[in-house]
This record gives sequence, C-alpha cells and structure tokens, in this order.
Amino acid sequence: MADERVVQLRVNGRQLVALAEPRTLLSDFLRHSLGLTGTHVGCEHGACGACTVLVDGRPTLSCLMLAVQAEGAEVLTVEGLADEDGLHPIQQAFRECHGLQCGFCTPGMLLAAKALLDEVPDPSEDEIREHLAGNVCRCTGYVGIVEAVHIAAQVLQEQAQ
Repeated sequence: MADERVVQLRVNGRQLVALAEPRTLLSDFLRHSLGLTGTHVGCEHGACGACTVLVDGRPTLSCLMLAVQAEGAEVLTVEGLADEDGLHPIQQAFRECHGLQCGFCTPGMLLAAKALLDEVPDPSEDEIREHLAGNVCRCTGYVGIVEAVHIAAQVLQEQAQ
C-alpha cells in the first residue's frame, strides 16, 4: 500500500524492519507482520492486559500503541523470554505454581511480572498484586500467579549472586 511506513525496531533482541500502515496497532503488527502470535489480543481497548509487551523495558498495552510509535524501540514479547537454555525463571515458576490455566492471559502476565521484577527484585505480595492489577485472568484466581512471581523473584536473586 502507498500509505505504509517503514518501521525499524528491535524485537526480542533482533533488529527488524517491516512495513506498517500508520493505523496498524503494535499488537497486530507483532502478530501479523512479524509472526509473533504469543502476544494475545483480548478486549482491544486496554482493559485486560493480554496484549502486554515490554517497550524499552516498560509494560505497554500493544493494543493501544501504533506500530509506527515503536520506531527505534526495543520490544520484548513472550517469545523473547525463554532462551536456548530453557524457560525464563518467571515462565518456569508459572508452570510449577499452576499460575496459568487456559493460557490466554499468560503472555501479558509474564511480561508484566518481568517488568516488576526488573524494577523491584523482591516485591511484597501487595506490590505484586498492585503491579499485576491491569492483567485480567478469568481462570486462576491469582493465587498461583502471585506465588509464581515470588518464586521467580527468589530464583532471579540467586542467579544474580
């Protein structure tokens, strides 16, 4: 299309260039242009948190951001959490603590948790609950999620030593 713009950004550690119409949402750009379908789209108006990604280290609702606004940014999606050694400690803790059921909210929840732990390495239960308040889960009741974030915090602290 004639209206498409070149968008250059770093996604999950890789420099990428793709075309996007100015009105294309970052969530759609990630899913459809880049094939990163781990970013889920729920409410499409920023209320559920399923589309949360990290943009320059900050949790961002990708259904409320345009792809062209991510020009030059560093974006982390759920696909970028695990590495060749296996699951990220947050992913592993969610698995062990049954912090997921249907999995729809999980990518956004994982990235919101990562942003919290990057900022507050040893959060209290209240801090975890407050930080994850923008991510809606209709299956788990949040107990396993909060426990998983606590365990991931401990593992990440041990790894840092």
